[in-house]
Order: sequence, then structure tokens, then C-alpha cells
Amino acid sequence: MPSALLLTEPEEATRSFLERHLIQDGFDVVEAENGEALDLVELARPDLVLIGDPEGLELCRRLREGPPGRSWGRVVPVILLGTQESDPVDRVRAFDRGCDDYLDRPFHYDELVARIRAVLRRTAPPESERLTAGEIEIDRPTRRVTVGGERVMLPTKEYELLVKLATDPQRVFTKDELLREVWGFRSHGRTRTLDSHASRLRRRLTRPGGASYVQNVWGVGYCLLGD
Repeated sequence: MPSALLLTEPEEATRSFLERHLIQDGFDVVEAENGEALDLVELARPDLVLIGDPEGLELCRRLREGPPGRSWGRVVPVILLGTQESDPVDRVRAFDRGCDDYLDRPFHYDELVARIRAVLRRTAPPESERLTAGEIEIDRPTRRVTVGGERVMLPTKEYELLVKLATDPQRVFTKDELLREVWGFRSHGRTRTLDSHASRLRRRLTRPGGASYVQNVWGVGYCLLGD
């Protein structure tokens, strides 16, 4: 699964250069304009943030402190690209603000990629934090879901239902069990909550010509993968 990078870089030539080569090297790149980074980190949930913005120190600080209403960005790895005028004091301040690595300008692209990969290896979640079922991959710490390498955005309850089913993809979970463990219901009664969420989740996961996911076992419940 490609690693997703959020890139904020004000110099158009540098930004275009980095985006083009990072994509060629197998990364998914999301560009952030001025003021967009905090919102995009929470929305896109990238694997790493690459900051070339002159206000990078402040952005890094705000990511680590977690602005009101946001929490995920506190844990995302951050690499700062210094300005042309950067000095050792700027480097110390960058690490003090919580960055994971710092690179002076002018920088060599190959060194930057090596540092990105090193930070990603260092901060990667344990394998136990990742679930795989068919073409579905779930990164639990970042709540990132992909199907065949394509990102799928899921609302909270659909994501939680998917995670529960993916813990044992071929097992049939009863409706009572799913409603109790995903929704906290003691008894499902006549509610259609599970069925409607399962139907929407199935549609989001389905790809043309791909496997069928979230299968309804009549009278019992649901499984993620059939026989």
C-alpha cells in the first residue's frame, strides 16, 4: 500500500518537482495550500507531513498540540524543510516543536526520500495494528482503509463495523453480537440500524469485477468474506 504524504511547499517549482518525483517513487501526494494543512491532516490522515512552509515551526507546534476538535494530527510524523537562511538554532527549535526530522536547503532529493522512508519505518504501527481481508487493508492507528490500493473514506460506524468483521473475515458474526459490540445495544429488537450500515459499507467497498464483501448470512448475521 503506497504511503500517503501531505506536502506543503510555497515555492511552485519546488512543489511541482517534489510532487512529480515522489509520485514516481510510489508515494501518494496530497498538496496543501497556505492554511489548509491542519484541515487536510485531519481529513486525509496521511502517513507523513512534509513541511516546506516558512511557517513550518508554527504548523508543527499546532499539529503536536492538537487544535480544538482535532486529535489525530498529534501523532503524524513530520519532516521540516528549512529555509535558505536556516541555521543550527532553527534545527534545534524544529525538534523542540516536535518534528521527526529536519533537512536544510538546498537539499538533495535522494537524501530527502531516504529520510522519509526512514521516518516511516520508525513510526510504522506494529503488524498487529493492521488488518487485511482480500484486497482490503486497514491501518487501525490512522483509521486508513484501502481496497486494492484505493483509499476508501468511511463514516465512524461503518468503519467500526468493518474492523469488527475484519478481525475474523470468514466468521459469521450474529446480528446481536454486532449490535452489542459496535453500537452498544443490549438487544437488537426490530432495528434496521445494522442492515442499513452493512448495505452502505458493502457499496463503498465494492469495486467493478472485485470480490463481494459484507455478506448477509440469512437469519444469522454478517461475514466480511464468504467461502
